[in-house]
Amino acid sequence: MSVLGETEYFAVFTEGKKIGHAIHSRAVTDGKVTTTEKVSMQVSRADAPVSMNTMETSIETTDGKPLGFEVVQDFGLMTMNVSGTVNEQGTVNMTVTSMGRTQKNTFEWPNGAVMAEGLRLLSLKKGLKDGLEYSAKLFSPGGTRAIEAEIHIGPKRNIDLLGRVVTLTEVGTTLKLQRAGGIVSRSYIDGDLRIQKSIAPVMGMQIEMIACAKEFALGENDVLELVDKMFIASPEPLENIESAKSVNYHLRPTSQAASLTIPSTDNQSVQQLGEGGVIVTVRSVAASAGVEFPYKGRDSGVLEAMEPTRFLQSDRREIIELANRAVGDTKDAAEAVKRIEAFVSEYIEDRSLSVGYASAAEVAASRVGDCSEFAVLAASMCRAVGIPARIVSGLVYVESFAGRDNMFGGHAWVEAYVGDKWIGLDATRSPKGFSPGHIALAIGNGEPVDFFGMVSTLGYFKIEKVIIEE
Repeated sequence: MSVLGETEYFAVFTEGKKIGHAIHSRAVTDGKVTTTEKVSMQVSRADAPVSMNTMETSIETTDGKPLGFEVVQDFGLMTMNVSGTVNEQGTVNMTVTSMGRTQKNTFEWPNGAVMAEGLRLLSLKKGLKDGLEYSAKLFSPGGTRAIEAEIHIGPKRNIDLLGRVVTLTEVGTTLKLQRAGGIVSRSYIDGDLRIQKSIAPVMGMQIEMIACAKEFALGENDVLELVDKMFIASPEPLENIESAKSVNYHLRPTSQAASLTIPSTDNQSVQQLGEGGVIVTVRSVAASAGVEFPYKGRDSGVLEAMEPTRFLQSDRREIIELANRAVGDTKDAAEAVKRIEAFVSEYIEDRSLSVGYASAAEVAASRVGDCSEFAVLAASMCRAVGIPARIVSGLVYVESFAGRDNMFGGHAWVEAYVGDKWIGLDATRSPKGFSPGHIALAIGNGEPVDFFGMVSTLGYFKIEKVIIEE
């Protein structure tokens, strides 16, 4: 057996503070290339410490064909392990393990998608000529999906790597995420195509990974308080916004480079203005009475919102039991979703900000979490009884939170499909629930990657004006 390997260490910075480290390794063993990246970050939310640890491994042939992958995610409550193998026919056999339970499913490998070694070989083939542009389809083991990427080769620059100045090539990558527009990151690579520094935008901040000595990378971290990054000031105090008929929000990018991609829903419409601004109009849609469940329609998008996922385990016995307890004997979908909203509001006992992100099954067991945990549990319970549901992330108006007044804070809630409309539910704020005080920034199935739609927008705009229609 022959083994060729290398390991590099990175310090993770934002706002001038070191918040974690990353370890990148690549090993070639008997015709297989194994690439692994481990990332560990520690932050604080309203003085509650949050740890986020991930490991992604891709296994490929030496010519870049996918053989398998593994992902381990630990966001502060429990650990989820996802592994997959790709056979010669392109079928992926995937296993998800969490809380001692294992789920298996299959899907077809996205045509033309590459992982780490495939991308490295493509980069070698294309070269590093200034001005070169090309596209690639990147398979994300963490998101178990392919993401379209546009790659632009820039000039050589002298880059400071923590006091060590090195001439590196700048590479810009635009990830085209569904319903989230483009997320642009920059990397600086050496002649062997090894990344020495990367910069990615998150909530108005720049997350930097810089190659360094192992001792410094694994050394002590600073404390970064995220609460301020999750809030946007209201231009004025807003009274009785929950009972408003509708609310118009005038949003303006905070820089010329920012581009706002705001989704339209049954509860929210978006009007484009000049210079990148938008008007978002939010009104609560009432659920039609007399609609029975489970949903029996054929809309593919709605049907997708009934399927169990690794974070919305609506087929798990404990989720089904909770859903049946909440719904009781009602056959009316509108009544059922309101009962689920109220049930989840009472069921989660510890409203803790210390959980990074948990699945519905983890929340059902721990009864701990914040708005994202309320959302995944409520959505999973809706799906368990045959009511389509999806996760929405965005902003909600709060009069006061953690010493801050009249702000819009980062938030997550649920939309359930009743009749022919998506109805807003917010178990975190029950009994008030969803209101025109909510602004949606991203919609998804509960996967952490879905929140990129929010973090790529939040922090890059201000609310200039709010008009309330009573």
